[in-house]
Amino acid sequence: MLRPRWVQHDLDTSSPQLNMKPLRILVVDDSVVIRKLLSDTLSKEARFEVVGTAGDGRIALAKISQLHPDLVTLDIEMPVMNGLETLAEIRKTDHRIPIIMFSTLTERGAVATLEALSLGASDYATKPSNTGSPAVAIEQIRAELIPKIKALCAAQFGRDTNFSVAPSKTVNAPATHLAAHLRKPGRRIEIVAIGTSTGGPNALARVIPLVPKSFPVPIVVVQHMPAVFTRSLAERLANSSEIRVEEGQAGAVLEPGKAWIAPGNYHMTVSKTANERRLKLNQDAPEHSCRPAVDVLFRSVAEAYGGGVLGVVMTGMGSDGVLGAQRIHAAGGEVIVQDEATSVVWGMPGLVQAAGEADGVFPLGELAGEIVRRVAQSRSVALGAGTRFYTVEHPVK
Repeated sequence: MLRPRWVQHDLDTSSPQLNMKPLRILVVDDSVVIRKLLSDTLSKEARFEVVGTAGDGRIALAKISQLHPDLVTLDIEMPVMNGLETLAEIRKTDHRIPIIMFSTLTERGAVATLEALSLGASDYATKPSNTGSPAVAIEQIRAELIPKIKALCAAQFGRDTNFSVAPSKTVNAPATHLAAHLRKPGRRIEIVAIGTSTGGPNALARVIPLVPKSFPVPIVVVQHMPAVFTRSLAERLANSSEIRVEEGQAGAVLEPGKAWIAPGNYHMTVSKTANERRLKLNQDAPEHSCRPAVDVLFRSVAEAYGGGVLGVVMTGMGSDGVLGAQRIHAAGGEVIVQDEATSVVWGMPGLVQAAGEADGVFPLGELAGEIVRRVAQSRSVALGAGTRFYTVEHPVK
């Protein structure tokens, strides 16, 4: 499925280019209350214009063809035609318009949201949990939905006069900006730590299932998501992977050939005790407005494993992961990142590269192979021999 590619920029409200056309948004939700709440809140944002609303998918499809919006917020549970059906219809003819799913914080909502992302949704936002308190609901929309709209449509702000949804024109930093860090000779990679956000569920689905069952080290992952969503994500990845995948649990002993997804609303860390490493969970203050946070995990693995860490930063908005990458390098480890062309938002990986903390930049389709190669090479072992992977002596390009 073709997806829009974006790089993150900040909206400069002082720019003289603010006279350009606003971002046109279509709000689709079967609740009159939610439609009004979204419309009123988004319309107050500079350069946002809600050009229409729809109460079900069929009406939404008709309005998309009439109004040609630049972005759609799409409810999942609707009569006549639900959000998943509507999304599938839109993607049959338009792979580029950003679509943000509006979902509930429930098990059913989490499963449907992950399905929507696999069908081509650009991102998701959770519905306000208490619509009886307009002030709380408005603040939640401002804190969660508006930044995602800006991140997905950043290429248009101050740059594109007609707001057509087009790929970012930002180019990758020169190769000289790549980190010059080298893992100490003889230091083996003992753990892989992955951090991701916007676009992460689909990206993880392209990486984790390609890790062979014989993988000799554990994998720990932070994906910015609410609690019930991370549990569903872990189950979804487990069903398609050779290695075991679980949501992280306090006290779990890290084992080779297994991956743990940090649970939503908890920071996940790794602690070293005697000859074993265990997972720990805490609800310390969010970092970068995130809990779990990538920086928290990266700091802990650098302390627990020293130079035996391979950090991986994938698609996502914001700067979470940059300071953690610095900590991994300071301990003698390595960090690689996903490239801009295959990222939904090139915020997190792009900022790691810009800070000079990336030892390599790779397309999504090459990340799994690169992870396996680096681990195998550091340990002088062959992984996936006889499969689509490679041995250390005969790498597949």
